[in-house]
Amino acid sequence: MDNTSTSDIVIINGNSHPDLANMVADRMGLKNGGCSVFHKSNRETIVEISDSVRGKDIYIIQTGTKDANNNIMELLIMAYACKTSSARSIVGVIPYLPYSKQCKMRKRGCIVSKLLAKMMCTSGLTHIITMDLHQKEIQGFFDIPVDNLRASPFLLQYIQESIPEYRNSVIVARNPGVAKKANSYAERLRLGLAVIHGEQKEAESDEVDGRYSPPPTRNSTPQHAPISSSSRQRTTSVSVGVPEHPVKVKPPLTIVGDVNGRIAIMVDDLIDDVQSFVAAAEMLKENGACKIYVLATHGLLSSDAPRLLDESCIDEIVVTNTIPHEIQKLQCHKIKTIDISILIAEAIRRIHNKESMSYLFRNVTLED
Repeated sequence: MDNTSTSDIVIINGNSHPDLANMVADRMGLKNGGCSVFHKSNRETIVEISDSVRGKDIYIIQTGTKDANNNIMELLIMAYACKTSSARSIVGVIPYLPYSKQCKMRKRGCIVSKLLAKMMCTSGLTHIITMDLHQKEIQGFFDIPVDNLRASPFLLQYIQESIPEYRNSVIVARNPGVAKKANSYAERLRLGLAVIHGEQKEAESDEVDGRYSPPPTRNSTPQHAPISSSSRQRTTSVSVGVPEHPVKVKPPLTIVGDVNGRIAIMVDDLIDDVQSFVAAAEMLKENGACKIYVLATHGLLSSDAPRLLDESCIDEIVVTNTIPHEIQKLQCHKIKTIDISILIAEAIRRIHNKESMSYLFRNVTLED
């Protein structure tokens, strides 16, 4: 990063991914700023910044891991500590934004990613750099600029350079919700597309809930105001009470598209609980796929995901290093990692030098 004026840049990080922070700092020719984040015996988070940040541009590298709540509190306290120490700007570099999947209202819950966005803005962050949000509309929850970087160029390059005979591949969406992303990959690589439709188990949105309980049926019809004869002719009445909501029936897993004798490449933004990936891989194998790859930006790989992947018919799992997963790689030899620190370093350089970010989004469509 030769063209960067680094005298007023300070890079600090929490405990979520120090290796990534060090790689970004090395690529920019900087040393990691002096920031110590630790927990007291009562689990309170303490932040100590040893270097002066007055009038500096601070970049806090803190991603989401399986310890999401501590990751968030560390980020908020670091941002507020820089704010109260008169930093000029405070940019949160959050490769994987925690709670990004909770971006829709479900039953009597709430939109947690909206709450998280408000907390980050209040803590003092003036800009956010993240990567492959679960839904790009999450950017609208923030009152500050958000740059949503894309890992797709790295994954596309991996397919072209590291998958033998990738021209005999088909891009697979493991559910219709991923079809747009899969279609974008298929168009860029000029490959075929297959979509897995159906569900193995009941979705969370279909669980038994109080709102599905039927309203009480009244013995007598309630009295209404008189209706004129002309209005009555244009009014359709229903049976007594509120009509029941039809039950949603999930079809069994089926594949739309041809995978026989082909290399199947499943793409997604996050791989965490892997049961759905394993089930999709088994169906692809039953339908004649010769090899199966899974490519995702974020490899959270919670619980016993490494064991399930190692025992599955999936040949290779490729993720970026937005989330640390070295322990999971020791448990599953199929997991491969792509380094995206150069993209984060370039984004920091461009923001600091007030250069356009368009270059980083070149040839990227809204469906990515």
